This record gives sequence, C-alpha cells and structure tokens, in this order.
Amino acid sequence: MTLFRHGVLVVAFVAAMIGLAARVIYLGVNEREFLSQQGEARSVRTETIAAHRGAILDRHGEILALSTPVQSAWTDPSRHQFTSTELRAVARALNLSVAELEEKLSPVDSSGSGRGREFAYLKRRLSDAEAKAAQKLDIDGLFFRTEYRRFYPAAEVAAHVVGKTSIDDLGLEGIELAFNTQLNGEPGRRRVLKDRRGRLIDVLDFGEQARFGDDLALALDLRLQYLAYRELKAAVQDQRAASAALVMVDVETGEVLAMVNQPSYNPNEPLRPGYAGQRNIAVTDTFEPGSTVKPFTALAALESNAYRPDTVIDTSPGYFRVGTKLIQDPVDRGSITLAGALAKSSQVAIAKIALELAPEAVLDVLTRAGMARFVGTGLPGEASGRFSGADLSKPINRAVLSYGYGLSASPLQIAQSYLTLATGGIHRPISVLKRTQAPPDQRVFDARTVRSVVDMLEGVTAPDGTAPQAALPRYRVAGKTGTARKLRGGAYVDEQHVALFAGMVPASDPKLVLVVVIDEPGTLRTSGGASAAPVFARVADQALKLLGAPGDARG
Repeated sequence: MTLFRHGVLVVAFVAAMIGLAARVIYLGVNEREFLSQQGEARSVRTETIAAHRGAILDRHGEILALSTPVQSAWTDPSRHQFTSTELRAVARALNLSVAELEEKLSPVDSSGSGRGREFAYLKRRLSDAEAKAAQKLDIDGLFFRTEYRRFYPAAEVAAHVVGKTSIDDLGLEGIELAFNTQLNGEPGRRRVLKDRRGRLIDVLDFGEQARFGDDLALALDLRLQYLAYRELKAAVQDQRAASAALVMVDVETGEVLAMVNQPSYNPNEPLRPGYAGQRNIAVTDTFEPGSTVKPFTALAALESNAYRPDTVIDTSPGYFRVGTKLIQDPVDRGSITLAGALAKSSQVAIAKIALELAPEAVLDVLTRAGMARFVGTGLPGEASGRFSGADLSKPINRAVLSYGYGLSASPLQIAQSYLTLATGGIHRPISVLKRTQAPPDQRVFDARTVRSVVDMLEGVTAPDGTAPQAALPRYRVAGKTGTARKLRGGAYVDEQHVALFAGMVPASDPKLVLVVVIDEPGTLRTSGGASAAPVFARVADQALKLLGAPGDARG
C-alpha cells in the first residue's frame, strides 16, 4: 500500500511538471509578445531627467539663487494600497498627519470623474531627515524621485530683484520670472529597469539629454546690497514709515549696484497670499517726485540763455497766486539767485522761472532726462510713470510741473534722470544685468550746462541748504530733496508725505547715483532733508569707501 501511494505521488508530480513545462512552452511560443509587453510595463519606465536651473550670481560671482537636488515621495494609488500600519509609518516619516496622507492617496481623480490616478505626490522637497526616514521604511509602493529646490543665500536682502520660483521651479517674481526661459533649461528622458519596489536596476538607454539652464550674472554688488538694505530697514523702523525704496546706479556703466525695498520677504519660505512686501517698490510704485524735479527746471532755464546760476529772482513776499492756486515758500526769501533757489528749494522762485520759459521747456527737459520714461530693465511690473497730459498753455499746469507735481515716476525712473545729470548730459540706459560691453550712449544735454546744475546742487547739502544731513566729510555731494504730499480721494493730504533725496557722489566726478524714497514717515521728520537725506549719506559714504573712491572734499 505504501509503495502504491508513493507511485501515485510520483506520477502526479511528473504529470504536474509535464503540464507546467507544456504551459511554459505554450506561453513562450503563442503569448511571447503579450508577456514581454506586460513584463516591460511592470519593470521598464521612462523617466524625466530634471533640468538643473541656472544659478543667479552677483557681479562678483556671489551666489544669489541656486538649485539643489532634493527627494520627493510619490506612489501609484491605482496599484498600491498601504496598510494601516504602513500608513502611520509613512505619515510619521514625512511629518504629515494620517488624514493628510489619506487625502493624497485617494485612488480616484479629484475631479470626481472616477478615473484612476497612477501618480500622486505624497510630499515634495523632503528634508534630508524626512528622505532618510522614508527610504528606511522600505515599503512596497513608496517611491522617490529627484527634483530641485531653489535656495536664496541672501534671503530678503535681494528678494525683490532676484525673485523666487514655484514648487515646480518656475519663476514667479523678479529675475526668476523675467528670465525664466534662460534659467530653466529643458528636461531630458531615459528608459530604466526597476524592481517591483521601484528601485533602479539598470539604465536601458538615454532618449534625450537634459539641457541645463544658463547661469545669470546680475549687476548687483552683494556687499552694497547688504549695506543699503541694512540702512533702509533701520530708517523705516526708526521713522515708523509705511514703506521705502533705494536704488544705487553705477554712473560709468548704468548698472544697478543695489536695489532694496521695505518691507521685504524671505523667498526661502512660503508667502502669505496678498502680502504687500512682495512688491518691488523701486520699480513698480510711482510717486509725484516733488522738488527732485527742480534741477531740471533749472536746466531748462539755463538752456533758454535767459538765466545763469547767479540770476536773481524776486520771491517777495514769499508767495504769489497763479489763478486760484497760492504758491508759497515757508518764509519770505526775498531776492534769491537761481543757485540759491535750488539750495533753499524755493517753490516761488522755481515756479516764476517756469512761467517765464516756453510752455514745453520743462516738459522737454524732463523727457530727455528720462523722468517718467519706461526704463526697460525687464523686471516684472515695471511702471512707466506718467505726465498728467494737462494743457501746458495754462500757467498753473506749468507752475506745478516745475516743482514736481502733475507727474509721477518710480524711484528707478528718478535714478535714470539723475544718471543723465551725473554723466554730464548723456542718456545712459540702466541695466540690472551685468554688462559685458559699454551701453549705447546718447547726448541729450550740453555738458557745460549740466555741470552748472550739478555745481548748484552742491549747495543743497551746504549748512544753509535743505539737506545738510546728506553732506559727507570726505566727499562732495550734489543732490536734491523732495517732499511731496500724497493724493487721497482726489485731494492732497497734508498729513501724508513721500520724502525723497536723489543725488550723486563724488560731485566733482560722480561715480554713484542714489535715490532714497521714504513713504509716509511716521515721525515729525517728514521732509526729504530730515527723512531720506541721512539714509543717502550713510549708504553713499560706506559704498564709496568699499569701492575705493578717492575723496574730493574741498580743503
């Protein structure tokens, strides 16, 4: 009996082996193509090779933005379902709640169409600790892919210029957005063989090589950027101002060496929706520039050949009417020269001069200088500024234009116009990118006429000028204050001001143009001379020393 059972087992085993062999032969002959396709579908994958986004550098090669490789966790909800134990382990490793993870693992398309999803991110841009903890779990269906995360070493200091990217590494703000195509590159493709847990076994072939993005060198000097940011932030906090902006331009090249704003934001962290600190105020916001326009009215006066720096204007009794509008100075300055009118910022003298000139004279000079002209840096949201378009045949419109009302300009546009003075009458385009060759220049003013205006602007920082706080011990400063009332509901508000100081240093041979704008200083220091001029002085002094500029102070 025992031998009989043994024989039956042997026969059954042999029959089973013959059956299996026959089945293998049958499948290998008749179903070979189908099985091959199914095997490849389960083990061969076409992967995207992420394109490394180009770095953003300052003019000296200091890194302002850099992409670093990070791991992202994903799964295929249509094929893999985690057990409750695995679910808790994955959630703990990725620092997610179980509820958050379950929502991500829904196998049905979020549109409710019933279509199964074959790919779902569990968490993107994992930290090193999260990636190591998740990979250590070795759970079937938990996969990882390499992506890139943007890192900004200068953080909020250069945020408004550099900008930031989305979670998909696409530009959202600043240079990142303006030059997204150049920085982004093109992803590649490769076919790989993986085991059932998604681990790489072999690379079968490369379809398309990834093209890495190009690096981009900005005109910014990170040393000057830090300096400007520190001083502007301190001033805003001290004065309890609503906002502020500073622009620093290299006179020789037209490059923006520093551009900072307050408030700012950290591009390394998520932004709150609607946060106002994202705006690059220096580029996007426009103000009536107030008395910073007066040097250009003086330039128009000199061009008319009817005025010289020592021409006397009678401002008594300190006010006069143009139609129904009363134009006045804080005090009766009596008879004052053109140079004195700039130093003292006499509204009466400047308006009287403008009314003696041809109707379009001041507007023509402002246009040639670049005030309110579109600069064209490429930065997102760059404002074009505006002139009111009011009829300049009306005396009141010519009068208010002469001292900076009836037009608006951004801090960058004011810098462009003062650059034209600093270059001796040459219009030089401003650039936020580092230049490899000299920009095309266009002479728009006579050099001697401009030199006369710059010499007169030195009187503004004299002890009896409107901005002695802008004066420097080692360097001569030529500049102009501005204090403009703000419009609210179609009317000017006496309690809200924009304080400005625009100038150039050293005055004898300008190397830098700086524009400082303080919006709504919350203290009693509302004038440009008291609010913006000290910031100009601190930044200009330290910047010139860093750049090694020789002093030109008069002995």
